[in-house]
Amino acid sequence: MEKFALQPIGYIRSSLKTLEDCPLQESEGAPEAVIEIDAAYTEGIEGIRVGAPLVLLTWFHLADRRVLKCYPRRETTAPEIGVFTTRSPDRPNPVGLHRVKVIEVLPGKLKVHPLEALDGTPVIDIKPDISSR
Repeated sequence: MEKFALQPIGYIRSSLKTLEDCPLQESEGAPEAVIEIDAAYTEGIEGIRVGAPLVLLTWFHLADRRVLKCYPRRETTAPEIGVFTTRSPDRPNPVGLHRVKVIEVLPGKLKVHPLEALDGTPVIDIKPDISSR
């Protein structure tokens, strides 16, 4: 099987310090957060403006990569279903997908809202959210 190497372009700085702090979805009370961009990649955020809708791709570094079935929305009274039908962070390749809006652009940083990712989560890519056009 082919292997892939990913390099974080930055990290999330958030008030969410434990997994228990994290809402299941951004629409469920996720706070503002800052994306700190690694110095090697800061040119890549040139042109991002306040108000811009973005899609962040993160790596859920604390995820259990062995999970193939789980309870939807952690509802243990429901039957387990395949992880690929859920947004569970526990999965073979724990890529997080987040729609956010830029609320401030700082040197080497983007302040965004809402973001349900844990403090210290690696960011692997940033893309414009073209679905909002």
